[in-house]
Amino acid sequence: MVLGALLGWNIIADQSYQDITRTLSKGLLTTIGVTLCAFILASLLGLAVAMAGFSKWRLVREISRFYIEILRGIPVLVLLFYIAFVGAPELIKLWNWALQKPIEWGWLDKARTRDFTLLWRAILALAISYSAFIAEVFRAGIQEVGKGQIEAAQALGLSGWQRFRLIIWPQALRKILPPLGNDFVALIKDSSLVSVLGVQDITQLGKVYSASTFQFFETYNVVAFMYLTLTLSLSLLIRAFEKYLRRHEHHR
Repeated sequence: MVLGALLGWNIIADQSYQDITRTLSKGLLTTIGVTLCAFILASLLGLAVAMAGFSKWRLVREISRFYIEILRGIPVLVLLFYIAFVGAPELIKLWNWALQKPIEWGWLDKARTRDFTLLWRAILALAISYSAFIAEVFRAGIQEVGKGQIEAAQALGLSGWQRFRLIIWPQALRKILPPLGNDFVALIKDSSLVSVLGVQDITQLGKVYSASTFQFFETYNVVAFMYLTLTLSLSLLIRAFEKYLRRHEHHR
């Protein structure tokens, strides 16, 4: 807190720190936008993968497990490069092949690789990478629900969707939210990796500014301060929410 207060004072009082902060703040919205979009996509994909892991068909369960294990074993940076420079061109080819007839008839324009911007390639890569970890969070939360309650719901004649919506999901959600929050904080930090693709986030703007002004010490102090402000604020909110859940459970 003391170090943060000192750095905050420098940002307020020192003109060079003010110039750096003003420049880097332009990338703040990009960092937040990348994180939010990637997290939403990762959550949706992770939920689908987790539900596939509970399928009655063994092949679907094995595919789900294969997906999780493979992606958890690949570094985020490697996957970022792979999606950006291998996956994106192949997706464009697949798109053009699937819509070949409408393109020939003139209903649609042929997609080009450059139409798939580096920003969205980065978001897709982060979403795919984190979906494997989030799938495990969903799986653990769903497994926490007692089998007796599910069997009772079956005995009452509830359908599979009704059992999930009314019995499983409300109880699992209380277990899932805290670790999901931790993954969101981790994703904010890993969003800095998109700078390797030239995406104008906080890290990329800091890299460009420091290289042009040679104020490396001051610039990366501000970069670190911005990320710490985001992550520590969210961590404190998550801790407060966990305490609220524990109190709520205790009162119940």
